[in-house]
Amino acid sequence: MIKSLRCIALATLLLPLAPSVSATVSNTLPAKVQQALKANKLGGNSLSLMAVPLNGPGTSIIYNADVSVNPASTMKLVTTYAALELLGPTHQWRTEFYSDGPLKNGVLNGNLFLKGGGDPKLNMEKLWLLMRDLRANGVERVTGDLVLDRSHFNLPQLPTFNDDGGDKNKPFLVGPDSLLVNLKAVRMITRNEGGKVSVQMDPPLANVRIDNQIKALPAAKCPGWPDVRFNPVSQFDGTTLVVTGKLADGCSGQSYLSLLDHPAYTAGAIRGIWQELGGSIAGKDRQAEVPKSARLLARAYSPDLVEVIRDINKYSNNTMARQLFLSLGETFRDKADPDDAKAAQRVIRSWLARKGITAPHLVIENGSGLSRDERVSVREMSAMLQAAWQGPYAAEFIASMPLVGMDGTMRKRLKRTGMEGQGHIKTGTLNNVRAIAGFSRDAKGTTWAVVAILNDPRPWGASAVLDQVLLDIYRR
Repeated sequence: MIKSLRCIALATLLLPLAPSVSATVSNTLPAKVQQALKANKLGGNSLSLMAVPLNGPGTSIIYNADVSVNPASTMKLVTTYAALELLGPTHQWRTEFYSDGPLKNGVLNGNLFLKGGGDPKLNMEKLWLLMRDLRANGVERVTGDLVLDRSHFNLPQLPTFNDDGGDKNKPFLVGPDSLLVNLKAVRMITRNEGGKVSVQMDPPLANVRIDNQIKALPAAKCPGWPDVRFNPVSQFDGTTLVVTGKLADGCSGQSYLSLLDHPAYTAGAIRGIWQELGGSIAGKDRQAEVPKSARLLARAYSPDLVEVIRDINKYSNNTMARQLFLSLGETFRDKADPDDAKAAQRVIRSWLARKGITAPHLVIENGSGLSRDERVSVREMSAMLQAAWQGPYAAEFIASMPLVGMDGTMRKRLKRTGMEGQGHIKTGTLNNVRAIAGFSRDAKGTTWAVVAILNDPRPWGASAVLDQVLLDIYRR
């Protein structure tokens, strides 16, 4: 009987018309939130809000809760919590080296295959350690080709997203890949010492040449953003990175870029590291699947899923979120799925349905929120957060989100308000979207599920409105 009553209570918690443990509901925005909207010249209909007390008294706030809105990066909460429950908190990805030829006296007489497993966090350190493993297993010289196996994902054909139509080499725009290495990012370091300008690339890519055309200037006050520009030029024998601008003596700067496509970046990184380790690969770079008869030489495992979702949510990493989304699709793919994105969409809807959550407004394109097409209502997002609060991985999920006023994308917000550390809040930002979603405590110790999403053609100042939502809940 007691178990039945608990089930009924949970079902009532998730019902669209009764989302709260509280008996009272307000359909009016708090006065200070209304004032913040007015001060920033934003209409009330731009905001959708749902705030529900989870473990104590309080009046739920429900406002425009059933409007279809673009959630921006708060969509990552759907992807990461689905992954926690469907893949498990200890899920790992594998990356492996294989060979189709014999190894004798340090010489691999054959091709060297690198098979990707969709690892969202295969950084340069992990790749270097994997290649050190390769050396420890006796490989020094490779007589054949470097062959990349990128067959793990059945990649979808999705539209290219660029919010401002500007630099396509921005790291946050990097798409997913079965063999994603270091988020396909390079750090460019420029420095003027004694009138001589140097340009360094980290990691060093063996297939990129640097054409340093920066003009050296006399010593002066160093600007916050040096006048240095990077222009990659593709050529028949590789890529030349033309670096222009000017830099005063004693000044330095750094920029992050996404250079090359996935296979070219990965091949360049492997060859660069292998050269540093004293090895050589005689053949060319190409792509193919690992033969069934190939022999495993070295293997690396990713961190557990709980560590991966921490990076995704705290720092709003789009590329890692898309990798995770496709991993859901790849794991549960069936013959009817045209690609892994469609598979992931199907799997997430089925997972929500099993929780009793109907989500007619939910549209997931790539699982990261970096999309013009993704949609959800705040009621649907709130229902998922309430289910997560009751779930077995609530602690892991909540800990993956930014701490208010302390870290991640919330580190600079709501400082010196008494709210530092009182909330775990995922943020979302696009040109016409500002959003927050997560869990926040009030001054009496009650934890609330909060979702506030503002869609407006001119959302400047909207972050102050969303901060006021959190403050209003905290000060109740």
